[in-house]
This record gives sequence, C-alpha cells and structure tokens, in this order.
Amino acid sequence: MTTMPQAFARAARRHGVPESVLLAVSYLESRWDCNGGRPSTAAGFGPMHLTDGAVPGESRHDHPDGSPASRHTLERAAELTGESLQRLREDPATNIDGGAALLADYQRALGAPASADPADWYGAVARYAGAAAEEIAANFADEVYEVIREGVTRTTDTGAEITLPPAPGVRPSRSWLTGLDLPHLPGTGLVECPAGMAGEWVPALYRRLPEDTYGNFDIADRPTSQTLHYIVIHNTEELYDKTVGLIQDPAYAASWHYTLRSHDGHLAQHIRVKDMAWHARNTYVNSKGIGLEHEGFLAAGGTWYTEAMYRTSAKLVRFLADRFGIPLDRAHILGHDNVPALVPEKLRTMHEDPGPYWDWAHFFDLMGAPLRADGDSGTASVMILPDYDRNRPHYTGCDKDHPDATCPSHGSASIWLHTEPRGESPLVKDVGKHPTDASTYSVYDHAARVSTGQRYVVAERRGDWTAIWYLGQLAWFHNPVSDPVAVPSRTRIATPRAGLESVPVYGRPCPEPAAYPSDVEVQPLVPLQYTLPAGQSYTVGLTTTGEYYKATTFDTTLHRVVRGTEKYHQIQFGHRVMFVRSKDVVVTET
Repeated sequence: MTTMPQAFARAARRHGVPESVLLAVSYLESRWDCNGGRPSTAAGFGPMHLTDGAVPGESRHDHPDGSPASRHTLERAAELTGESLQRLREDPATNIDGGAALLADYQRALGAPASADPADWYGAVARYAGAAAEEIAANFADEVYEVIREGVTRTTDTGAEITLPPAPGVRPSRSWLTGLDLPHLPGTGLVECPAGMAGEWVPALYRRLPEDTYGNFDIADRPTSQTLHYIVIHNTEELYDKTVGLIQDPAYAASWHYTLRSHDGHLAQHIRVKDMAWHARNTYVNSKGIGLEHEGFLAAGGTWYTEAMYRTSAKLVRFLADRFGIPLDRAHILGHDNVPALVPEKLRTMHEDPGPYWDWAHFFDLMGAPLRADGDSGTASVMILPDYDRNRPHYTGCDKDHPDATCPSHGSASIWLHTEPRGESPLVKDVGKHPTDASTYSVYDHAARVSTGQRYVVAERRGDWTAIWYLGQLAWFHNPVSDPVAVPSRTRIATPRAGLESVPVYGRPCPEPAAYPSDVEVQPLVPLQYTLPAGQSYTVGLTTTGEYYKATTFDTTLHRVVRGTEKYHQIQFGHRVMFVRSKDVVVTET
C-alpha cells in the first residue's frame, strides 16, 4: 500500500513538479487531510482539493454546469491522468497524482519551464487557487511559498506523518502572475488588513428601515468612543456566497466585520472596525469586539478549516490585535462559543461555533503567540493544551440523519469533563444549557468541555486525573503525566471574599445606576443562573469597569456611551467567560 509521503514523491516525479510545491499547495488546501472522501464547502475533494463545480449536498458531481473552469478541476485531472472521477475523489494517492497533473498542465499553459526550481512555479501555483482576481491568486501563491520557506510537519487525519523540510532561500518568480490575465479586485485599499494582504470591500448596507429602525450594524467611533477588548472567531454555517449575500441585506439583523473563504483564505470586509457589528448575541461584547466569520460548518469544521483560511485569519487577527492593543490570549481572542449570554433566558440560544475542531494552538502559533506552559508543578492554575492531531475525543451529531452516530475520528482542541476521575463517570452538568437534562457528547454541546488555551484553577489531582473548578463544581479530566492535555500556567485568580457563601456571575459588566444620564434608561445588572461558591477559584482574564452603548435609533446623535466606575473581573467560569464584581472577590497571582 502506498503511503501518503510516497504518493507525493511519486506524483511529483511523474509530472515533473517540485515535491515541495506539490506538498505546500496540498497543505494550504487541506492540511494534507483526506476528509474521508467528503466534499469541502467549495465541492473539493481529497488532499489536493480537486473541485467538480457542484454545491456540497447536491447529487450531481460530474457534469458541466456553466460554472468557471476553476470549479471543475476534478474533470480536468481525470482528462490528464485517465483516472475515474470516483477514484480521484476517494483515493488519496490518485487525488495527489491528479493535483500534480494539474500543476504541470498550468505550468505548460503559461509557457513556463518544467523546472526543478520551486521558484519558477509561482504562476501555476497562483492558478491552482482558481481565483477570479489577480490579488486573490497572488495571496494564495504567496502563502504557499511562505509554507515552503518555513517547512512543516503534521500528522494527518489518516495518521500519516508528512514533512515538508524548510527551504528559506526560495524566492518565487512573481512575474509569471501576469500570464494568468486576471482582473483586479476593486476597492482593495478600503480594507483594513495587513500590508501586502489584498482583501475585498463588500459593504454591509446601512439604511433606514420602517419605523426608524435600521440594519444591520451601529455607527460608532471605536476605539475613541470605546476601547476594544475582543476579537471573536465565528464560523458561517453557510457557504461563502450565501454569507456575503446576507451581509448585504439591511433587514438581516446580524452582521460581522470580515468573512474568510475556506478554500483559498480570501478575505472580505463589510463594516469598518470603528463601527459596531451585531455578531456575538451579547451587546457588550459587540460594542467591545471585532467579529470574523469563517466559511465552514461546526460539525465538519476540522474537515475544511483550511490552512489557507487559518493563515489569512491569523495574520488579520495579529494585525488587529497590534493596532488596538488587544492581548493575544484566550481571554481576548474568543470563539463565539465562549461569549456569555446577557441574561439567563438567552443562554440556551447562544451559539457553539467555531466548535471543537477549530485548531486554537495552531492558530496562535501562526499569530506568533504560541500557547505554552509558564509555570511548574506547584502552579495553582493550568492551561488546556492537548495535542490537536492526536487528541480525538468521542463526539456525536456530525450526521444530521443519524445524530447519535459517532463522528469520524479527527483531531480536536477540546477535552471532556467528568463528575469523577473515571472515563465512564457522567459528564459534568451545565444548569444554564441543560436545566433538567444531562450534558451530551454532541459536537454541538460544550456544556462539559474545555478548550485549548483556556485556563482554570486546579482543585485536586488523583493519579492521571486532574480536577478543576468549572461552573461552580468539581470537574475531572484525564491528564496523564506521560501525555498531558493541560500545562501549568501562571495567571490571576478570583476567590469569593471572606464571609460570602457565594458570588453572582454576570454576562456583562454594567455601569452602576448613578452613572446613567437622565436620557438613558438604567440597564439592570441581572445575574446568570450560576454562582461562584466560597472556597472555589477561577482565572481572571481582564479587569474593566461597567460600560453600556445605547444605539437604538438611526440617528447617531442620539447614541450614548455610558461608563461606570465600579470594577469587574472577567473570569473563565465554564466554557464561556463571565463577569464578577471586584467587590465580591479577592484577586491573587498564582
């Protein structure tokens, strides 16, 4: 049986493509995963992401439909190799061979040399993106060559270990790009993104609707009017084109700042960062945050959260974090699943994306802010840090027709929490998410899960098991010394003040009533359905004061920012962050 490394080497030799180019293109498209023959968001298959033009879920996969040739690379690979469409979709070695044949075909069409030098293949690599604009093709090719220079080693979803050795001296011949004769993106200078990254300006529509309502964002003046604390990572649960269509409907009561496409990492911006998008289902987080939507589906997230998308997103987040002074940690770079509900009755409707398949450790590595241990065995708190590729927990719910079926084995950033130090013991409860029912192993249910980068206070250790404080209870996870899934991490921790039996927790830090001007109604400080009991401690992510942004009318002259003086601490209370009043807790360093 041919191994995947052997398949890459053989395909490269057969078609005269430098192996580093073939490996790097595949890595950007699929992270070398095979994905069990399942189609991507762009109807692409296998480690080389060969596309057939059909929308995932449709029955047709193999005949022309008038879409661009870039949507039919599967058919072209079949012509070039003589292989069947089915084998190209399902057999990894055949898929790799088809991808190599395409790259060689693109090189010939450009009149470029069949060179052994990776630098000479820039034009073919750019064409492989299937881009409709020169800037998008160039972004993809530039990332491919960055991978070639850096090198990478990864264990794939099939268990194969593949290595691309670093080649720091490779400098591509970008002049081949002009041979693609692609149009330019309009309005790229309007996009707030790193220098050298070309994004597309696709504005959300802001217009008056009946009864002086409006959609779908608020005009603001951040960070002058409000300090930015958060960048929130979402996934779309929809295809890219549909997602971008929704943002252009002013009556659609949701919005976000950026959308990233899966197969090539293409970036579109819709709302100025200074303005407040409606993306997190928490107005406080919206007013203090920037929302990034990533094309993908939670239950198949690990399948097509591509390297191209990770790399674009990581560079964008680093750019925004540097620009606005947002710390690069999991208290400030949140998943939508980490955002708290404002009030108890909203908790069960809060979102779960990007889900357990988002590779947080890799994402932070790409941002140049790796998640690492910074304590010792005596440190009171830990950071969750499993090996993503080897950590493959049991999940259900990936197949909507068979919700109780086990999901395909795949790397994950999450680990399960139990009531006792045994794997067969029940999962811990989340009384907000499941008031009467038990937590489940559904990929959509994070009631009993912790995720990479989150920090918790250690309550107890027994052999290979570690207990943390979580949602007011003791929660156990398997954490063997020989293969730990958590590492010591120093941080601040909050404990109820002496004499208090418990402390309320909140979904936002509200200003005290005296801070409100007469023309702004006082926002009630409503506790969530949890409490922080005496004797328990939770890690502190940030300290702030109460703030409220009133923007309930189209007339921006009536918008108000209300700031209080009472201090709050953001704590990692469960899977989501929450807030406690400073006067209710004592904060110490671990």
